[in-house]
Amino acid sequence: MGQSTEPVSAATNVIDPLHSLAFSVHSNPGVYAALIGSEISKAAGIPTGWDVTLDLVRKLAAVRNETPDPDPASWFMHIFGTAPDYSDLLDQLAKTQPERQQLLRGYWEPTAEEREEGTKEPTAAHHAIAALASRGFIRVIVTTNFDKLMERALAAAGIEPTVLSTADQSKGATPLAHIEHLVFKVHGDYLDTRILNTERELAAYPPAVDALLDRIFDEYGLIVCGWSGDWDPALRAALERASSRRYTTYWTTRRPPKPVAQRLIAHRRAGVIQIEDANTFFEKVKEDVTAIEEFSKPHPVSVDVAVTKLKRYLAEPRHRIRMSDLIDETIEELVEATSGKAFSPTGPEPTSESITGRVRAYDAACSKLTSLAVVAGRWAETEHWSDWQRALERLSTTRTIHGVRQYYLWRDLQRYPATLLLYALGLGAVEGNRREFLNSLFRTKVRGLEAEETVVVNVLQPSDMFEHGQEGMGRLEGIERRHAPLNEWIHNVLRLPAQRVLRDDTRFTRTFDELEILIAVAAGRVQEWIGYYTVPVCSCSWRGRGYSRIMEVIRDSVERDKAESAYVRSGIFGTDWEECHDRLRDLDLSDESAV
Repeated sequence: MGQSTEPVSAATNVIDPLHSLAFSVHSNPGVYAALIGSEISKAAGIPTGWDVTLDLVRKLAAVRNETPDPDPASWFMHIFGTAPDYSDLLDQLAKTQPERQQLLRGYWEPTAEEREEGTKEPTAAHHAIAALASRGFIRVIVTTNFDKLMERALAAAGIEPTVLSTADQSKGATPLAHIEHLVFKVHGDYLDTRILNTERELAAYPPAVDALLDRIFDEYGLIVCGWSGDWDPALRAALERASSRRYTTYWTTRRPPKPVAQRLIAHRRAGVIQIEDANTFFEKVKEDVTAIEEFSKPHPVSVDVAVTKLKRYLAEPRHRIRMSDLIDETIEELVEATSGKAFSPTGPEPTSESITGRVRAYDAACSKLTSLAVVAGRWAETEHWSDWQRALERLSTTRTIHGVRQYYLWRDLQRYPATLLLYALGLGAVEGNRREFLNSLFRTKVRGLEAEETVVVNVLQPSDMFEHGQEGMGRLEGIERRHAPLNEWIHNVLRLPAQRVLRDDTRFTRTFDELEILIAVAAGRVQEWIGYYTVPVCSCSWRGRGYSRIMEVIRDSVERDKAESAYVRSGIFGTDWEECHDRLRDLDLSDESAV
């Protein structure tokens, strides 16, 4: 079976980058950060730096009993022989940071009259960002603004963010992975006297601020809006230091980018989106992401009804047959939904766009099943195991079309729903301390690609699902440079359905990482039986400290509880305590040379 050599016609129309952004945000919840500048708040009546400069010029003219209008900048040039400069004016009019803070405070705090008029209130853009944050799509917001409009919009959406606005706060901050929502005010907060205003102050950030920015720009995609890059050399430098392209940068602009922005866009290989204004842009992003979300999932009522039925069937043994029927019906619905031309192994040619599109289509088709599976894994009893083993066996079967050239990647990707099912069941099983159930799932017998008999754990790990390893999945949009791209994709996809049993995001990631460790150990044991031993790649191996903590818990349990340890009784690590002990002694998934 070879690769198709038939030419693929080029698309006649280019996809709107705004639509690409919406798909990226939807399919990668929580991995895009918003970088917002002064233009975001300008619509609320908060002045930009240039607006403040001109107003200070007018006030300076007033104390000289002169009239600078209609052109304050020209008046300043005529009087002082140089163009008005924000930093220079502040340096001369207010010598210290506390003086500058008091001088500038009125520009951000609304007067009683402004409150009545609705001025200096969060804009539609602020509220749209907050809405995306409340649904888990945006977790990090980096802003050059001193005002509190973003925090107020988040509060209105029921979110109490972590706000960092000083070097000390940045240095002592909780790790990003454990912060649910972050507002990083890189130039400070107007209520703090340490705000950064002048050219000298903006030339370089304190090391702690730089370190946190480096992490954000390395680990997150960016949505840049309302920031030109012209006046912030330290922030420009942070973007220029970041070499990672894990996720796309989207740069919005109302007019052709200036040279500084052009350089940053080129460096980040950013997609440029022409916008009318920030309000319209973020409202459209929110609407598009919502549309994709609604279209991609079965009707929420149908999913909720199915989950409610499953819980009732799990709780009452007399519904054993009904539960089995519910599982079989859901599997058959999925098989039918993924058996059409859109999922054919014959084409189109695998590209970054077509691979990403097909994986997303599988994700949408599997959303009902994964919602059921995380609940079933949490509560499954021994009499329920065979139903889910049968489901795994059904979904592990691939179809071929004889006499036609096919793409290996499309053929192998047919097992992806089975992998999602294994992970969804596994998340619930780990959370419910049902590791014996996990071991039974791992040992479910299925047919391999060459019709040989094997077990689930040997064919459904993400790292070994495709004939050429992770090469194909390395082209998934947004995670191209990840250590284990498909593992990371699955982590993002299952975050929402897993909330039915794992509501805390940190606990979800820890459970996901433990599941991957157990899958890796089980897969290694299977390979050992047939004459060799390797441990498959898993995403937890690059998360460092999280992996170490989980391994410490497992080892402590085995050493403390001996044969009564849940990990020994599961059979995943071995048949008795001595075998588990020896395997744990030699196991180190954090060493990439061992995977």
